[in-house]
Amino acid sequence: MNFKTDINKEIFRLSVPNIVSNITVPLLGMVDLAMMGHLDNPVYIGAIALGGIIFNVIYHSFAFLRMGSSGFTAQAYGAKNNKDISLVLIRSLLVAGGLALILLLLQYPIQWVAFHLLDGSEEVKNLAREYFYIRIYAAP
Repeated sequence: MNFKTDINKEIFRLSVPNIVSNITVPLLGMVDLAMMGHLDNPVYIGAIALGGIIFNVIYHSFAFLRMGSSGFTAQAYGAKNNKDISLVLIRSLLVAGGLALILLLLQYPIQWVAFHLLDGSEEVKNLAREYFYIRIYAAP
């Protein structure tokens, strides 16, 4: 095998976990939407759509942590520095835990602002609020 092929395989092998994590963010909303599609009233789909928008914005707002951690881990991996890899993991988990706690503490103001910005019937918004208060505990 030549050097270029080996490098490409190594890059692909290292990038697959990051690709999978990026795919999984909207996947939960799609699964919820598919489940609600089997119910008899379209307001359930509207509620999942509104709630999904809120969580997509929240999750993408914290993409800096995932991308930053990936970059620092890649640097430590390239330097073959296992101690730094562990430190990046610990720091990232601490930051993520702190941010999760902040999300949980601010869930009421977050939903209030979000539902003032998003449009929908009162029935859809009420169901979306229920969905929000359930799914917010999946955020951490």
